[in-house]
Amino acid sequence: FLSDQTVIIYPQLKFLLLDNNLTFKDWELFMIGLLQRVTEASVSLEGNIIAEIGRGLLVLVAVHRDDTLTDVSRLAERVLTYRVFSNSEGHMSHSLIDKGLALLAVPQFTLTADTKKGTRASFTKAAEYSKGSDYFDRFVNICASRISSVQAGKFGGEMQVSLINDGPVTFWLESWLEVIRLWF
Repeated sequence: FLSDQTVIIYPQLKFLLLDNNLTFKDWELFMIGLLQRVTEASVSLEGNIIAEIGRGLLVLVAVHRDDTLTDVSRLAERVLTYRVFSNSEGHMSHSLIDKGLALLAVPQFTLTADTKKGTRASFTKAAEYSKGSDYFDRFVNICASRISSVQAGKFGGEMQVSLINDGPVTFWLESWLEVIRLWF
């Protein structure tokens, strides 16, 4: 008897077999980075600019309650190496690291919202404040260890974000590794 099974290779290298006998409730929860290619971007807090960049990437970062340190490093790697900058032929084949451009990271827990029902978002999947703040800081520090120009918004702050989206180019990135199909 053959059956179609989905195996998820989770960042912690746990293999989760999804079928009628075994399920993983929050398999879809991975750390999120909403990446936007910009010609410039800034973050203000209480009317004062606290972070700004020229050409580079603005990344809105969200931490889920079940995220791990592996998710933090995986998302940072994806953001830094994701090919969103054009080559001479106009193909997106260069990353932030390749181009040596700037990164502005902004915490945004609302990306974790569950909007499947009703008219009001639920944030039960978001990390608690201390974990979200810690993981956001770790994300910023990992990025700063790899590129020279990293700026960040303030976790928990009531910020105003300004940007000029270049393209526009916007991608939703997650920290997961890959999903494969197997036959048993």
